Amino acid sequence: MKFRQRPHDEPEINLIAFIDVLLVVLIFLMMSTTYSKFTELQITLPTAEAEALKERPREVLVSVSADGRYMVNRELVDGRAPELLAVALRQASGGNAEAMVIVSADAAAAHQSVVNVMDAARRAGLSRLTFTAQTQGR
Repeated sequence: MKFRQRPHDEPEINLIAFIDVLLVVLIFLMMSTTYSKFTELQITLPTAEAEALKERPREVLVSVSADGRYMVNRELVDGRAPELLAVALRQASGGNAEAMVIVSADAAAAHQSVVNVMDAARRAGLSRLTFTAQTQGR
């Protein structure tokens, strides 16, 4: 009796399941990794004991409340029209065209209120404008 030998089949490795597992691990690592930013230079800044300036003559502080009222250098502006605000900005800057307008707008303030401040600064001849913000930790 002669038995036939079967041909030996090479075992196959299923790569699809292996790739699926690797992709899941990769996604998990990407989602759970925190990225930190490290500075290249560790420096210690110099300190000073000088008293802070009480007034800044080249800065005009404009505050915009949530309901659209304006304050220029901590003085309430009567009315909400850009023309009235431009007059108040002109007086606060003292005619100095290089004065910096610092806008502190409430997060709930209307976009139009902030645009009115920018328009009033343009009418007053003040071209330097910046906005304040606070960090999330505060």
